[in-house]
Amino acid sequence: MSFKAARLVAEALLDASLLVAGQVELGAYTGVSAVTAFTSAGGPPALFIVPLAVAGLLVGLVGIVVERGLLRFVYDRDESFQLLLTFALVLMMEDVIRMTWGTAPRSTGGLYLVYGQARLLDATVPVYNLIVIAASLLIALAIGWLLTRTAFGRIIRASADNREMAEALGVDMGRLYVRVFTLGTVLGTLGGALVIPSTAAMSEMGIELIVEAFAVVVIGGLGSMRGAFVGALVVGVLRALAIAVYPELEMLVIYLIVIVVLLLRPRGLFGSAA
Repeated sequence: MSFKAARLVAEALLDASLLVAGQVELGAYTGVSAVTAFTSAGGPPALFIVPLAVAGLLVGLVGIVVERGLLRFVYDRDESFQLLLTFALVLMMEDVIRMTWGTAPRSTGGLYLVYGQARLLDATVPVYNLIVIAASLLIALAIGWLLTRTAFGRIIRASADNREMAEALGVDMGRLYVRVFTLGTVLGTLGGALVIPSTAAMSEMGIELIVEAFAVVVIGGLGSMRGAFVGALVVGVLRALAIAVYPELEMLVIYLIVIVVLLLRPRGLFGSAA
């Protein structure tokens, strides 16, 4: 891989990671507000997951505004310009979050424990965590089906491989871009909303997510659904093991795996050759 190609891939990875961080953080705070409003209005605690998911889905529609209002003007410019724009968007999201929710952490308390706990392999696991895992698997399968079994998915893959040819065959690239970007935004905000009950929404919580998202894509390979799935499993399992055995190694282990992958297989485990 040439230096220029490696630079472009690195910028694309960082670009995507920055957007993921901002989206997840926005979804987390919106989810907390939705659940708080739901329970304050007398809603059944066991149904808190409904407003949580709805809030995550709806706030993801901000992707339409961002893509049509800003990003569509820079697609043909240098990748460095796109990186600067997305970084500026993340900083703006941080300021909007501070002005709206303040800087103090926000959480739903122990509401997620309303579903009880389960025993798995001599460990006690909140049932809500199992629900989130199941939802993640269903979403991954749905996205995989969308990309491989539908006409829309085939258009996405064709456009990613050869934009000029797809456009020459009649694909409306403007419409395709906004739909794909909005889908990504919705997934990011929904993910942030679903994980927040078992933790807390904090200002700049997206910084850690940038590292994790970058590591997942580097390990799995850019443009591979299977790679993203395997990369996420590798990062998640290694972090859990490090926390259980020696917490100080939590992030170091991930960095070491990323370095090894970059040295031995720069395109990732499942990434296609350039």
